[in-house]
Amino acid sequence: MIAELGHYALVLALLVAVVQASVPLIGAARGDEAWMAVAPFAAVAQALLVATAFLALMHAYVTSDFSVANVAENSHSLKPMLYKVAGVWGNHEGSLVLWVLILTTFGAAVALAGGNLPPAFKARALAVQGLISVGFLAFMVATSNPFLRLDPAPVEGRDLNPLLQDPGLAFHPPFLYFGYVGLSMAFSFAVAALIEGRVDAAWARWVRPWTLAAWCALSLGIAMGSWWAYYELGWGGWWFWDPVENASFMPWLAATALLHSAIVVEKRNALKSWTILLAIIAFSLSLMGTFLVRSGVLTSVHAFATDPARGVFILGLLVLAIGGSLMLYAVRAPALKPEGVFAPISREGGMVLNNLLLCVACVAVLAGTLYPLVLDALGGGTVSVGPPYFDRVFVPIMVPLTLAMALGPLVQWKRGDGRAVVQRMGSLAVAAALAWVAGMALVDRANVASALGLALAAWLGVGVLIEFGGRLGLGRVPWRDSAARAVNLPRAAWGMTIAHLGFAVIIAGITGSSAWRTEAILVMRPGDAVDVAGYSFTFEGEREVPGPNYTAQRGTVTVARGGETVAVLEPEKRFYPSQRTTTTEAAIHTTWMADLYAVLGDAADGQGWSMRFYHNPLVPWLWLGGLVMVLGGVVSLTDRRHRVGAPARWRLAPVAGD
Repeated sequence: MIAELGHYALVLALLVAVVQASVPLIGAARGDEAWMAVAPFAAVAQALLVATAFLALMHAYVTSDFSVANVAENSHSLKPMLYKVAGVWGNHEGSLVLWVLILTTFGAAVALAGGNLPPAFKARALAVQGLISVGFLAFMVATSNPFLRLDPAPVEGRDLNPLLQDPGLAFHPPFLYFGYVGLSMAFSFAVAALIEGRVDAAWARWVRPWTLAAWCALSLGIAMGSWWAYYELGWGGWWFWDPVENASFMPWLAATALLHSAIVVEKRNALKSWTILLAIIAFSLSLMGTFLVRSGVLTSVHAFATDPARGVFILGLLVLAIGGSLMLYAVRAPALKPEGVFAPISREGGMVLNNLLLCVACVAVLAGTLYPLVLDALGGGTVSVGPPYFDRVFVPIMVPLTLAMALGPLVQWKRGDGRAVVQRMGSLAVAAALAWVAGMALVDRANVASALGLALAAWLGVGVLIEFGGRLGLGRVPWRDSAARAVNLPRAAWGMTIAHLGFAVIIAGITGSSAWRTEAILVMRPGDAVDVAGYSFTFEGEREVPGPNYTAQRGTVTVARGGETVAVLEPEKRFYPSQRTTTTEAAIHTTWMADLYAVLGDAADGQGWSMRFYHNPLVPWLWLGGLVMVLGGVVSLTDRRHRVGAPARWRLAPVAGD
């Protein structure tokens, strides 16, 4: 009965979405306040209905109701409760319910918290959000119903993919979807602005917090996915340029460009047309990622295996959403003429360079992701575009971007002082040179490229600190005045500083983990030892241990240095009987400077066990830097200016064509 209630709730949500997508839009065109007022009520009602469906599906998973086909295919009565709950979104149908739940939650949030939005604009934005809901709810009801029944019901379920039975994968998809779907709000605001034919500082003030919230969630989701791949897949790496990884990374690049571009619109009333286009592109890339994951065109541990018919449906939604919005942009964008004028050497100029490099990087990733698919579709055979391509194309783009990140905030708005910029570059160059020398001198296997990576991190980190010190007047005013300035500094400024410092930490982590990793792969018997980067790894043996829904072979490895035990690692190989699948569970000892990483491989015909050991310098800095970046975004999000728009300026803005 509860499953049927969830199904009915989805159907009712679809009907409400149709109303939300049409009535407020007509009302805004006619100036009918009563019709426009339908939008907030419909948005809240739709969110409640989808939440009802989501809770109904979760109830089926928690109670192991195997009469529901989705539960029987993706759950098991012996599965730990965390993974029963995570199983709700660990499949195609359930993840769509979560996708739409987040979509409607964003709409309801705008309906309830958007009191400073003009009624017509709010109605149009919520109507666009309703149109997106119509597409995905129709897709669910027509092709991906999560509440289909089985008769007779099986006694036991097939279980969730063992690779997904992990805390990282339990929380990774919700954050990723929150980021994907959160960009829909920027898209809806952009389309609403195009319909009205006006964009100004108030619009930028409204769109930034929603984009920033999505960016924070997407950043955290990507970091969690990278962390999961690092410790769960057992290959010692944290990023493989997998097409599905790229599908989440491309919207992040576009959203990062959008955040910076919106600042220029808000501060200088420039780049309006470009910012609207970025909002459309960012969400379009999210939709493209949804298509790649669910269409069956990709084979990946991250992708859902679905039939091509579903892919055709999503492709249709993709064409309508992207094509329709770009056609509207082509018609209305010429009227969005910039008003702010700025010199090339200015903070606006730095933002333009930032946007250019981020977009070029996004195009490079897009080309590498789609080229094999397009070539295969055209009958050109199967090719693989992997890390060598991305390392040679993407990394060189990041170098000038990082250089610009340090310099851009040091330049004034409208017209910067080139001489002052050159003087400040001297301090950054000294810091970078010292880091390069330290890298060459302190690391045994250092080379010019890896030392330059540390120099780049130092360049950015010192540049951020110099800019922040300038805001506080350090060295120019008494310490008490600097402390007062720090307290009164806008949280957005604090957030920018924290986020940019986080990126500097990530650069250092990427450099150390990529250039200085040491590994050993060999067959070992109990008592054998091997030296890796100055650490002695001794294999003590293995034993069988039971799990809640698996059995495991658990190895024991003692790690010592200088005769003293540093850590005892216990890597595992787990066997899941329900799916006849084996997974690898790496054992990792983390310090501030490196990870010691052990993997238990296969038994070697009575000759011992295949073992892999890694010493990964600075790899913890990757996720530390990612968390610092997210923290910076959250701090910026708390700036009250994001909650206080400028509606008076919006109302006074001339309508295009007047």
